Amino acid sequence: MQRRVVVVIFDGFQLLDLAGPSDVFATASLIVGSERGYRLDVAAVRAGGVPAGKGITTLAEVALHEVTGPVDTLVVVGGLSVPKRLGDRQLIGEIRRLAGAARRVSSVCNGAFLLAEAGLLDGRRATTHWLAAPELGTRYPDVDVDADPIYVRDGNVWTSAGVTAGIDLALALVAEDHGHDVAREVARGLVVYLHRPGGQSQFSTPMRSAPPRSEPLRELQAFIDANPAGDLSVPALARRAGMSDRHFSRVFTEQIGLPPGRYVERSRADAARRLLEDTGHPLDRVARESGLGAAETLYRVFRRHWRVAPGDYRRRFRSKQT
Repeated sequence: MQRRVVVVIFDGFQLLDLAGPSDVFATASLIVGSERGYRLDVAAVRAGGVPAGKGITTLAEVALHEVTGPVDTLVVVGGLSVPKRLGDRQLIGEIRRLAGAARRVSSVCNGAFLLAEAGLLDGRRATTHWLAAPELGTRYPDVDVDADPIYVRDGNVWTSAGVTAGIDLALALVAEDHGHDVAREVARGLVVYLHRPGGQSQFSTPMRSAPPRSEPLRELQAFIDANPAGDLSVPALARRAGMSDRHFSRVFTEQIGLPPGRYVERSRADAARRLLEDTGHPLDRVARESGLGAAETLYRVFRRHWRVAPGDYRRRFRSKQT
C-alpha cells in the first residue's frame, strides 16, 4: 500500500530539509515500486509559492487545512525563520491536527521547536541542531532534549539534528517500512552514507570544544589532535605549555571548556574513528595508533563517544578505497 508523506513548509524554511528527505522517499519508491512506495504532499498554511530561506520558491501543492484523510508520515522541516513561526497559531494548530491523524511524526533540524510548540514533544526525548538544543530545553522544559544524536525516536515521534541529518532520518523511516536492504540501496543511489545510526554523535572533537583564546593553547590543541599516540598526560602537556600542572589544568579547562584528560580522550576517539574509516588495520592496532592502548579500551571509549561499536562503525563508513 502506498504511504502518504506530508511535508510541512513555511516562509523561510531550509530547502535541504525538504529536498533531502523528499529524494530519499522518491528513490525508495523507484526501488520498491510506486504501489508500495511513497506519495509526497508538500503543504503550507496557504497553497502556492513558498520562499525558502535562500530565496528559492517552492510550490506548496495544498493548504494545510485541506489535508484530510490518513497520513502515514508527517515531516516538519526547519529553517532560520522557525522562531517567527512559533506564534503562528494556524500553522501550529494544523501541525497538531495532522499529527493526531498520522502514524508517525518527524521533524528536521529546528523543526523540533514547531513540534514542541504543538505539545507533541512533552515527556519525550528529542534532538535538534546542536546550536539550538539549549534553547529547546529552556523554552520547553517538559522535553527531554539530547543534543548529541543524529536522530532520536521516542514512540512514533522522530526528531533529527541539523540539515543533512534529515536524510539519515528519512533513511531510517524507509528502513522501518521496507527493511535495511532497501535503505542501503537508496543511500547508494543518492551517494550518501549507508544509513548512519541515530545514536551516532553529531560532533567531531573540535566541534565539541571551544576555541582557546591564547595562541599557545591553540597550538597545544593542534598538537594533541595530531599526536594521539604520544604522551598526552597532564604533566607532559603542562611542560609543553610552560605551566605548572595545576595552573595548566585550570587554564585549559577555562578556555577549552573541557578538562585536559577529557579532551585528550575525545581527540583519541576521533583519531580512532578516522583510522576505522581510512584503514583496514585490526582493532588492536587502531587502539595503539589512536593512543587508546588496547582493543577493550577502544571499544569502551568508542561506545561512550560515538554510541556505536567500532566494528559496526567500520562496516558503515570504511572507505571503499581501503
